[in-house]
This record gives sequence, structure tokens and C-alpha cells, in this order.
Amino acid sequence: MVQVRFDEQGLVPVIVQDVETNEVLTLAYMNQESLILTLKDRLMTFYSRSRQELWRKGETSGNYQHLVSLTADCDQDALVAKVKKDGPACHTGTESCFTELLYGTESSPTIDALYELIKGRKDTPQEGSYTSYLFEKGSEKILKKIGEEATEVVIGAMKEDRQETVYEIADLAYHTLVLMAEMGIDLAAIRQELAKRHVVDKKVKQERMQ
Repeated sequence: MVQVRFDEQGLVPVIVQDVETNEVLTLAYMNQESLILTLKDRLMTFYSRSRQELWRKGETSGNYQHLVSLTADCDQDALVAKVKKDGPACHTGTESCFTELLYGTESSPTIDALYELIKGRKDTPQEGSYTSYLFEKGSEKILKKIGEEATEVVIGAMKEDRQETVYEIADLAYHTLVLMAEMGIDLAAIRQELAKRHVVDKKVKQERMQ
């Protein structure tokens, strides 16, 4: 059995990752008590070095982090927790606490990360956010935008304008993700549905009988 090695202050650092996207959400610390509580309740609980007290992520915001796995490094003095989160990880409202680029270029977000960001704008609306505006207006507005963007895709393709078509497909994909978040449909459900189909070699959708 792994014996976690706490430092001289009785603490061990823990890196928290989103289990679906592998995005690093935060770096926090645990003492023995918070580690025991985390394993017992499967909810991430940390020790605040500044306040010198235990704190459970989401206790005030509702953005709980549900423990999926906990792994120690080779020296057993650092941990990686993979979690399913109920909302943004950072108190500022961002999906991750790691948002300040010091060096290099930012990589393009995966579709999973984009979907999580969109869900965050639904769960924690941000002033001035277009995504939050769409959720505020509701399904009718979202569906109207999907119809508009689908039409723009068709127009761009008919013109054989590759750049315009790519742009409009991206818009359509984004608004579709917004609709999915509005309806509580996650990407796993879409992947599972596609996995049941032989979409490459044969048509699977049945035409409705007239």
C-alpha cells in the first residue's frame, strides 16, 4: 500500500486534473486529515496554508470536484487527482487556475475543453460573455443561431469558398455545443451514438414515412 510522504509541515502537494480533458485545474495541498476526508467522501478536500484550515472545493460555490482517481509519484511526496467537476475550478470563474501564459504559445483547446468552458458559462454566467448571453436567452435563441449558421455553411460550400466554409463550420460546431450544454447532452453521449453506427460506409438514419 502506498504511504504518502508529507513534508515537514505535514503537507503534500496535489495536482488536480479534469478526468475528461486532462486539463490541469489547480495545484493545492493536503494534510493527512484532508486526504482521509477526500478518500472517504470522494470530494476534493484541501488544506489552506494561508488560513491554516481545511476547505472542501465547492462548499461555498457549488463547484464540487468528485474524485475519480488519486495517484502518487515515484517518491510518494506528490499526488495527481483526476476529477469530474461541477463547475469552474478557479474562484475567478475560469475553468482552470492556470491561465497566465509566461512562455510559448497557447495550444488550441480540444473540443472537450471547449465544451467544459461553455458549460462553465452556463453554470457561472460571466458579464459580457456571448455564451452566457445565449444561455440567458434560452433554447429558442440558440436554435435560431444554429439554423443561421447551418445556412451559412451551405452558402460557403456552394460558393466553393474553403476559408469561409471552415469559418462557418466552426461557428456551427460552437453553437451546437451550446445547445448540447443547454440540453444536458455531453460529448460522451455523442461518441457513444456514433460508435453504434457504421457512418462511413452506409446510411443509418431512416427516412420518416410520409
